[in-house]
Formats: sequence, C-alpha cells, structure tokens
Amino acid sequence: MNDFAGKNVLVLGGSRGIGAAIVRRFANAGGKVAFTYAGSQDAAEALATETGTEAIRADSANRDELISTVATQGALDVIIINAGTLVMGDPLTLDPDDIDRMIAVNVQAPYHASVEAARRMNENGRIIVIGSVNGDRIPFSGGSAYALTKSAMQGMVRGLARDFGDRNITVNSIQPGPTDSDMNPANGPMADTMHSFMAIKRHARADEIAELAAYLAGPHGAMITGSMQTIDGGFGA
Repeated sequence: MNDFAGKNVLVLGGSRGIGAAIVRRFANAGGKVAFTYAGSQDAAEALATETGTEAIRADSANRDELISTVATQGALDVIIINAGTLVMGDPLTLDPDDIDRMIAVNVQAPYHASVEAARRMNENGRIIVIGSVNGDRIPFSGGSAYALTKSAMQGMVRGLARDFGDRNITVNSIQPGPTDSDMNPANGPMADTMHSFMAIKRHARADEIAELAAYLAGPHGAMITGSMQTIDGGFGA
C-alpha cells in the first residue's frame, strides 16, 4: 500500500464523498496529503485527524485564493481536482448567478489549479480532474449547464496533456457515473431512473473512484494522458 510514500499530494475538494475516499487512499499509501474544503469544516477536521492529513479551507470559486492555496503546497507530485458543484433544472428559470458559480468551480478552477500546480510540479507529475459521464451523455432534461461544464473539462484535459507532456506530466479526467455521495445518494429519488440507463444497476462506491485515481497517479499510469477514464457501470454505453 505504500506506493505513494514521500509523494506530495493535494486534493481539491476532499472533505466528503469521492474526495474523502481519495484522501484516505493516498494517505493510507504513504502520501503527504493536503486537501481543501469549503463548507464542511467538521467533516474536514475529522478526516484530517483520522488520516494524518492537512485540511485547508479554500473556495474554488475564488481564483486568487485557489491559486495561492496550490502555490503554497510547493512542488506537487499529484494534484486531484475533485471540487465541483451541481445546478440542475429548467434553464429558463435557473438563477444565472448559480450557473456562473458552477462554471467558476467546475471549469475555471480546474484550469487555474492545473496550471499553477504545473509551474513547480515534479517531473512525472500527475494532474487528475474528476469529471462526469454527463460530459459524454445527458439522457435527461435539466442538466444542460452541468453537462456544459463537464464537456469543457474534457477539452482542457486534452490540451493540457500536450502542453505538459514534455515534462512527463500526465493530465487525465476520471468520469464517474452515479456514485453514492451526499450529492447523489444511492437511495435518492433519482436512483431508479439512473440505474435504468446502466448495465450494472447500482451506484459506484467512492472508494472505487479512489482506486482509479491511485492507478492513474501511480507508475502504471505513466503513458495514460489526455484521456477520459469513464467509470459508470455502463451508463454511457
């Protein structure tokens, strides 16, 4: 399990759900892990105590705060950008300010964080963003703006993979389908509808997403870059 011993790892959005599972996975594997949180202070402090990691309060929608947070971590080996927000509903009635904030968190923040991390990232570094299968497929109404943000992330990943490839820094997106979390609980009101689109009819577990992140960040992921790694139980098949 100590395959990340001595590695400097930053997880943006790590206090709950997929982010917390990623923090646990890398900390248990010996990484020096810091993670950010925005509103879940109690959960963040409990996770930091449990895992021996550092919790940092930072709002991914605040560009200057985000860039400063990444810069203060020094030469990273791995950055995993999990912070995200979800706004769904009729585009004719959604609050434009809510949409703009989602774009700031889901699109602008991953770009700025990736670029800032790359400024001083070690050779063979890893940049991983947590996207969504909805970047490929949006089979229900109300998700157009959310899908926009996740599709934009795909273009960013492909471009940055080329920009940083000469330093052997890989850039990839993990695209989960329905995953059990506060945002999308396995027993939520949309579960049956989502499962109806899937070949494996269950929500993924957060630790399953974390294992894929660890694979991409490890030595076996050295030639995987510019890719969208979908883990969705066949949601988009």
